[in-house]
Amino acid sequence: MAAAGGTEAFPDLGRHCQHSDCHQLDFLPFTCDGCQKVFCLDHRGFKSHDCPQSDRNSRKVVVCEICSTSIETTGKDGGDETKVLERHHESGDCDPSKKKKPTCAVKRCREILTFSNTCVCKTCRLKVCLKHRFPAEHGCGGPSSRAGAVVDKGRWNEKFMVALGLRSEGDCGKRERARTGGKGSSPTAPSVKAC
Repeated sequence: MAAAGGTEAFPDLGRHCQHSDCHQLDFLPFTCDGCQKVFCLDHRGFKSHDCPQSDRNSRKVVVCEICSTSIETTGKDGGDETKVLERHHESGDCDPSKKKKPTCAVKRCREILTFSNTCVCKTCRLKVCLKHRFPAEHGCGGPSSRAGAVVDKGRWNEKFMVALGLRSEGDCGKRERARTGGKGSSPTAPSVKAC
Protein backbone atom coordinates (compact mmCIF):
# COMPACT_ATOMS: atom_id res chain seq x y z
CA MET A 1 0.00 0.00 0.00
CA ALA A 2 1.06 3.53 -0.60
CA ALA A 3 2.06 5.74 2.30
CA ALA A 4 -0.24 8.47 1.06
CA GLY A 5 -3.54 8.78 2.84
CA GLY A 6 -6.68 10.76 2.94
CA THR A 7 -10.14 10.21 1.62
CA GLU A 8 -11.75 10.99 -1.72
CA ALA A 9 -12.98 14.34 -0.42
CA PHE A 10 -9.74 15.19 1.45
CA PRO A 11 -6.79 13.42 -0.24
CA ASP A 12 -4.13 15.21 1.86
CA LEU A 13 -5.72 14.32 5.21
CA GLY A 14 -3.80 11.73 7.26
CA ARG A 15 -1.34 9.02 6.23
CA HIS A 16 -1.27 5.23 6.23
CA CYS A 17 0.86 3.48 8.84
CA GLN A 18 4.03 2.05 7.27
CA HIS A 19 4.17 -0.96 9.62
CA SER A 20 4.11 -4.12 7.49
CA ASP A 21 1.08 -5.62 9.28
CA CYS A 22 -0.99 -2.48 9.84
CA HIS A 23 -1.44 0.07 7.01
CA GLN A 24 -4.17 1.80 9.03
CA LEU A 25 -5.21 5.28 7.90
CA ASP A 26 -4.29 7.62 10.74
CA PHE A 27 -5.39 11.25 10.72
CA LEU A 28 -2.70 12.20 13.27
CA PRO A 29 0.33 10.17 12.14
CA PHE A 30 3.71 10.05 13.88
CA THR A 31 7.06 10.28 12.11
CA CYS A 32 9.81 8.14 13.66
CA ASP A 33 12.96 10.07 14.65
CA GLY A 34 15.17 7.12 13.72
CA CYS A 35 13.95 5.66 10.44
CA GLN A 36 11.82 8.66 9.32
CA LYS A 37 8.81 6.44 8.49
CA VAL A 38 5.18 7.27 9.35
CA PHE A 39 3.29 5.20 11.94
CA CYS A 40 -0.04 5.12 13.75
CA LEU A 41 -0.45 5.52 17.51
CA ASP A 42 -0.01 1.78 18.14
CA HIS A 43 3.27 1.48 16.20
CA ARG A 44 4.95 4.82 16.94
CA GLY A 45 7.39 3.44 19.55
CA PHE A 46 10.83 2.14 18.51
CA LYS A 47 10.13 -1.35 19.88
CA SER A 48 6.67 -1.65 18.34
CA HIS A 49 7.97 -1.23 14.77
CA ASP A 50 11.48 -2.69 15.35
CA CYS A 51 13.27 0.50 14.34
CA PRO A 52 16.78 -0.25 13.08
CA GLN A 53 18.03 3.19 14.20
CA SER A 54 16.39 3.37 17.61
CA ASP A 55 19.56 4.50 19.36
CA ARG A 56 20.15 7.41 17.00
CA ASN A 57 19.19 10.04 19.59
CA SER A 58 20.14 8.08 22.69
CA ARG A 59 23.00 9.26 24.89
CA LYS A 60 25.68 6.95 26.24
CA VAL A 61 28.68 7.49 28.47
CA VAL A 62 31.95 5.71 27.80
CA VAL A 63 34.65 5.73 30.49
CA CYS A 64 38.30 5.78 29.42
CA GLU A 65 40.29 3.13 31.28
CA ILE A 66 43.52 5.13 31.06
CA CYS A 67 42.43 8.46 32.55
CA SER A 68 38.93 7.69 33.98
CA THR A 69 37.37 10.48 31.89
CA SER A 70 33.69 10.12 31.04
CA ILE A 71 32.91 10.71 27.37
CA GLU A 72 29.30 11.31 26.37
CA THR A 73 28.22 10.07 22.94
CA THR A 74 25.01 9.87 20.96
CA GLY A 75 23.93 7.52 18.19
CA LYS A 76 24.39 10.38 15.72
CA ASP A 77 28.13 10.53 16.44
CA GLY A 78 28.58 7.30 14.62
CA GLY A 79 29.62 5.43 17.29
CA ASP A 80 31.07 2.30 18.35
CA GLU A 81 32.62 2.60 21.81
CA THR A 82 36.06 1.67 20.49
CA LYS A 83 35.94 4.46 17.87
CA VAL A 84 34.91 6.99 20.49
CA LEU A 85 37.79 5.93 22.76
CA GLU A 86 40.25 6.05 19.83
CA ARG A 87 39.17 9.63 19.05
CA HIS A 88 39.63 10.52 22.73
CA HIS A 89 43.18 9.08 22.82
CA GLU A 90 44.13 10.88 19.60
CA SER A 91 42.74 14.22 20.79
CA GLY A 92 45.44 14.61 23.43
CA ASP A 93 42.93 14.99 26.30
CA CYS A 94 43.80 11.56 27.69
CA ASP A 95 46.05 12.17 30.71
CA PRO A 96 46.96 9.11 32.85
CA SER A 97 47.76 11.33 35.85
CA LYS A 98 44.03 12.10 36.19
CA LYS A 99 43.18 8.47 36.92
CA LYS A 100 44.34 8.31 40.53
CA LYS A 101 41.59 9.72 42.69
CA PRO A 102 42.16 10.50 46.39
CA THR A 103 40.84 7.92 48.83
CA CYS A 104 40.15 7.93 52.56
CA ALA A 105 43.35 7.84 54.66
CA VAL A 106 41.98 5.22 57.07
CA LYS A 107 43.53 1.79 56.68
CA ARG A 108 41.43 -0.57 54.50
CA CYS A 109 38.91 2.15 53.60
CA ARG A 110 38.65 2.55 49.84
CA GLU A 111 36.11 5.35 49.75
CA ILE A 112 36.94 7.83 46.96
CA LEU A 113 36.98 11.37 48.33
CA THR A 114 34.90 13.96 46.49
CA PHE A 115 33.94 17.50 47.40
CA SER A 116 30.76 16.30 49.09
CA ASN A 117 32.07 13.40 51.18
CA THR A 118 35.46 14.72 52.38
CA CYS A 119 36.05 15.77 55.96
CA VAL A 120 39.27 17.26 57.37
CA CYS A 121 40.01 16.45 61.00
CA LYS A 122 40.50 19.64 63.04
CA THR A 123 43.08 17.98 65.26
CA CYS A 124 45.35 16.00 62.93
CA ARG A 125 44.37 17.70 59.59
CA LEU A 126 43.81 14.29 57.95
CA LYS A 127 41.38 14.03 54.99
CA VAL A 128 38.90 11.22 55.61
CA CYS A 129 35.46 10.13 54.38
CA LEU A 130 32.29 10.93 56.30
CA LYS A 131 32.19 7.48 57.88
CA HIS A 132 35.54 8.15 59.59
CA ARG A 133 35.04 11.86 60.42
CA PHE A 134 35.08 11.40 64.21
CA PRO A 135 38.53 11.29 65.89
CA ALA A 136 37.88 7.89 67.45
CA GLU A 137 36.99 6.41 64.03
CA HIS A 138 40.24 7.34 62.27
CA GLY A 139 42.67 6.94 65.19
CA CYS A 140 43.39 10.62 65.61
CA GLY A 141 46.83 11.34 67.10
CA GLY A 142 45.66 14.44 68.98
CA PRO A 143 44.27 14.62 72.53
CA SER A 144 41.56 12.12 73.27
CA SER A 145 38.11 13.18 72.24
CA ARG A 146 36.72 12.58 75.72
CA ALA A 147 39.21 14.90 77.43
CA GLY A 148 38.56 17.56 74.79
CA ALA A 149 34.84 17.31 75.41
CA VAL A 150 35.30 17.77 79.15
CA VAL A 151 37.48 20.86 78.65
CA ASP A 152 35.01 22.38 76.18
CA LYS A 153 32.09 21.61 78.50
CA GLY A 154 33.83 23.39 81.39
CA ARG A 155 34.39 26.52 79.30
CA TRP A 156 30.82 26.47 78.13
CA ASN A 157 29.49 26.22 81.69
CA GLU A 158 31.62 29.15 82.81
CA LYS A 159 30.49 31.32 79.91
CA PHE A 160 26.87 30.36 80.49
CA MET A 161 26.91 31.20 84.17
CA VAL A 162 28.54 34.60 83.56
CA ALA A 163 26.05 35.43 80.82
CA LEU A 164 23.12 34.33 82.95
CA GLY A 165 24.35 36.43 85.86
CA LEU A 166 24.76 39.52 83.68
CA ARG A 167 21.45 39.12 81.93
CA SER A 168 19.23 38.55 84.90
CA GLU A 169 21.20 40.35 87.62
CA GLY A 170 18.53 42.95 88.24
CA ASP A 171 15.52 40.66 87.91
CA CYS A 172 16.71 37.84 90.18
CA GLY A 173 18.01 40.28 92.78
CA LYS A 174 14.64 42.05 92.97
CA ARG A 175 12.72 38.79 93.23
CA GLU A 176 15.00 37.38 95.93
CA ARG A 177 14.81 40.62 97.94
CA ALA A 178 11.03 40.53 97.63
CA ARG A 179 10.95 36.95 98.94
CA THR A 180 13.27 37.66 101.89
CA GLY A 181 11.84 41.01 102.75
CA GLY A 182 14.51 43.11 101.05
CA LYS A 183 16.73 43.69 104.12
CA GLY A 184 18.35 40.27 104.53
CA SER A 185 20.07 40.01 101.15
CA SER A 186 23.35 41.67 100.33
CA PRO A 187 23.13 44.02 97.31
CA THR A 188 26.79 43.52 96.28
CA ALA A 189 26.68 39.77 95.49
CA PRO A 190 24.76 39.11 92.28
CA SER A 191 22.50 36.11 92.35
CA VAL A 192 22.87 33.58 89.53
CA LYS A 193 20.06 31.30 90.58
CA ALA A 194 17.52 30.38 87.93
CA CYS A 195 14.43 32.50 88.26
